[in-house]
Amino acid sequence: MTVTSDRSAVTDGATEAPDAPAIDPVDPAAYLRTFRGETLRKATTALVEGGAYVTTRALAQAATPHRTVYDAVRWWGHVLGRRRPTWSTEHRIVWETPIARLRDFTDGATDDVVPTLVLPPQAGHDSCIVDFQPTQSQMQVIRKAGLTRAFTLDWVGATQATKGTTIEDYVAVVDRAVDTALEGTGHTTVNLVGDCQGGWLSTIYACVHPERVNTLTLAGAPIDFHAGDTAIGASSRVMTRRYGKIPYRTMVAMGRGNMPGQFVLNGFIAMSPDAEIAKHVDLLRHLDDPAAIARYQAFEDWFKHTQDVPGTFYLWLVEHLFSGNELIEGRLEVGGKRLSMADLSCPLFLLGGATDHITPPVQVFRAADAVSTPADQVWKRTAPGGHLGLFMGNQALREEWPPLMAEVARYSGVTGEEASD
Repeated sequence: MTVTSDRSAVTDGATEAPDAPAIDPVDPAAYLRTFRGETLRKATTALVEGGAYVTTRALAQAATPHRTVYDAVRWWGHVLGRRRPTWSTEHRIVWETPIARLRDFTDGATDDVVPTLVLPPQAGHDSCIVDFQPTQSQMQVIRKAGLTRAFTLDWVGATQATKGTTIEDYVAVVDRAVDTALEGTGHTTVNLVGDCQGGWLSTIYACVHPERVNTLTLAGAPIDFHAGDTAIGASSRVMTRRYGKIPYRTMVAMGRGNMPGQFVLNGFIAMSPDAEIAKHVDLLRHLDDPAAIARYQAFEDWFKHTQDVPGTFYLWLVEHLFSGNELIEGRLEVGGKRLSMADLSCPLFLLGGATDHITPPVQVFRAADAVSTPADQVWKRTAPGGHLGLFMGNQALREEWPPLMAEVARYSGVTGEEASD
C-alpha cells in the first residue's frame, strides 16, 4: 500500500472522507436533539436484543439452574474485576514530574535518525493506549518504521497538588521532553505524533516552537472543534451560550478542583450506550472463550480505569478550544503569544476515523487548510472504524499507521533498508 502526498488523495482502503456539514452555529441544539433521539433508539434496540438473548439462554438452561448461577457469577466477576492497565513493550522511564512522565522506547538504538515524540490522548484514561498490547502498539509501529529513537509522554492523573496546572505547564513539559529526545543526537528537531487531545497539544507546541518540529502527525485530533457533527462540540456551545462556564465549573468543584475522570468516562458511555450494552452481552456469549475474555478484560482494564484532569487546564480548554475554537481561527494565546497555524510549514500527516463520532475526520483535516505546508507534503488518510480504533485497533495499526510512519521516516534520515528491519 502506498501513500500519496496529495491533499485530496485516495489510497487503497483509506479514503479521504468528504467534509461533513458544520453544526449550525446559531442552533447546535437542533443537532443535539437529533443525536439524543438516535442514541435512545440504538440503546433501546441493544437492550431489547440483549434481553432476548439473556432470556433465551436462561430458558435453554432451565433444566440446569446451577449453570445459570455459575455463568452469572463468572460474568459479574469479569465485569467488576478491573485491574490497573499496563504498558506492553519493554522501555524505561527517563524522568517524571507531577503532571507527566517521559518513557523511552529507544531500546539502546543509536541510529542517526530524527527522534519521534508521541503525545497520547488526555481524556481521563491512561496513556498506555499507545502501547496497548504486544500486537496493538503505536510505539512498536513507529520503531518498525525505522524511527528507533522513540519516546512518549505519559500523562499523570491530576491531584490536589496539580489541580492548577495550566496549558503553559503542559507546553513546558513537552519542551522538556523534546530536549531529552534530542540530547546527544546532533539533531535540532523532532517528529511529533499527537493522538486526540495530544494532537491539539502537539499543534499548540509546534506553533510556539515551529523551529523544533521536523514533522507533525495528528490522529483523531480535533483541530477545528466546530467542524462536522459531534455531540461534544454541540453540547459545549449550547451549555456555554445558556449557562456560561457554570456546568463545567460545577463538575470541577465536585472533583475538588479537578475534572473527575469518571465524569469523562460517563460522558463517553452516554454517547454510545448501545456499544456498552452490546459489549457486556457479547461477554456473556463468549464466557467459555478464553481469547475473547482476555480481549474484553484488556480493553475494560484500560477503558474503566480513569484519572482526573487538572481543573484549571480543563476549564481553559472548554473556553478556548471546545467553545471558542480559537486554535483554528488564529485567536489562541499561550504564554502571552498569539498563535498562528500559518507559522507551520513542516510535513503534515493527518489520520481520521470514518465512523469517529468523537472527532470526525473533517476536524482533523481542516489543519491542512490552516498551515503553510506545501500541498505535496500533506498526507491525509481515513481509516475504517471509530475513535479509539485509530490508536489501538488492529486494522489501523496494521494498515494505516505503517505507511504514514514510513513517510515520516523518509523525512527523518531513515533509509529503506533501515525501515524494513
